[in-house]
Amino acid sequence: MKLLLRLLITAVSLWVATKFVSGISFAGENYGALIGVALVFGTVNLIVKPVLSLFSLPVVLLTLGLFLFVINGLMLMLTSYLSSRLGFGFHVDGILPAIIGSLVVSITSSLLHFVLGTNRETNRERE
Repeated sequence: MKLLLRLLITAVSLWVATKFVSGISFAGENYGALIGVALVFGTVNLIVKPVLSLFSLPVVLLTLGLFLFVINGLMLMLTSYLSSRLGFGFHVDGILPAIIGSLVVSITSSLLHFVLGTNRETNRERE
């Protein structure tokens, strides 16, 4: 259940990014395609992002963590590339919209997780 809720939150966050960031667009016919984009985004963040973060660790440390914004933007651009190849209709125009879009996705998803309480642990889960 939590996985499905996280997937929906990611889909909503990506939709918000398409509405507020010029340079990010979604031309899918239905919102099922947006769930597909959220699956691609989650997979990219699960597999590619840790490897890229590890290899770029010296640059991340040198920039005091600011390079992580670029890595997040690159993950959104990779999601755009893979989603367009799969026919989902999600597109990012460049690195600047990708970085801004990744910020919007992060903020929106954090707010939704907070409001819905998906990151809270109950006493039963701790024990």
